[in-house]
Amino acid sequence: MKNQSNSSNSRFDVYETITNQIISAIENGVGDVQLPWHRKGFSTARPFNVQSKKVYNGVNILALWIAAYTSGYEHGIWGTYKQWQERGAQVRKGEASSMIIFFKDIEVENQNGEDPSHYSIAKASRVFNIAQVDGYEMPATEPQIDKIIACENAERFIVSTNAKINIGGARACYSPSSDTISMPDRHRFVGTETSTPTEGWYSTLFHELTHWTGSSNRLARDFGKRFGDNRYAMEELVAELGAAFLCSELGITQEPRADHACYINNWLQVLKQDSKAIITAASQASKASDYLLAKFKENQFEEST
Repeated sequence: MKNQSNSSNSRFDVYETITNQIISAIENGVGDVQLPWHRKGFSTARPFNVQSKKVYNGVNILALWIAAYTSGYEHGIWGTYKQWQERGAQVRKGEASSMIIFFKDIEVENQNGEDPSHYSIAKASRVFNIAQVDGYEMPATEPQIDKIIACENAERFIVSTNAKINIGGARACYSPSSDTISMPDRHRFVGTETSTPTEGWYSTLFHELTHWTGSSNRLARDFGKRFGDNRYAMEELVAELGAAFLCSELGITQEPRADHACYINNWLQVLKQDSKAIITAASQASKASDYLLAKFKENQFEEST
């Protein structure tokens, strides 16, 4: 079975369009080494579809986070024009849509009796935020996670990974040779103007846990062949996005790590050279966070039985 991505049937390149959105977001945040989804006062709740109630995945999380941040939307509820109509709502005239990507599988018959070929085509879809429609009443209550509870949740999540974590010193890193995560002493996390020590601690640890998922006996993540000298920048981008996704799922506001400032230009170089790089990075970050969260859910199930 063959799997290929192709956007030739579109009037524009969906990969390039999404990538340019991400590049613009990074460049706008370089001054204070913050990406839009790091900003205080910006909700990083996982965006979800109003009809299916399913959360968006991969690069669509980033695209909708950026759209929400840019436009000042407070809620992460999205839907197509038709989906809002089916919910009894109407998109207001003049409202601009936001683009997401979905993949459609097609089958092509082969000659000489060979099995048909299967391809995956990237297609664009347009969605609108709840803030852009009239006639839709917000749910009576939206999921709100108390931060203290979220921290307890995070502790259970960390234990469920069974990762070896050493605390001490001044450096945060993952060592593939020993399969061990090193975290600085807790007292070194003193907080910043935009985040608490607790937020800094968990976002840093989630970053390293994302690295941990890439080992050969887990997700076997390897960017060497495709990205060459840029593979380290790609892995750091995956870890940064993975931490953001986990912070969103567990109710913790992410703090960007100051020692990641040196990677910003490398990220931009990778994204500008390969329009599909952000698709790859976001996809791998989603896989990493899903891998870790699956362990957490399995552990919760075992505790309840």
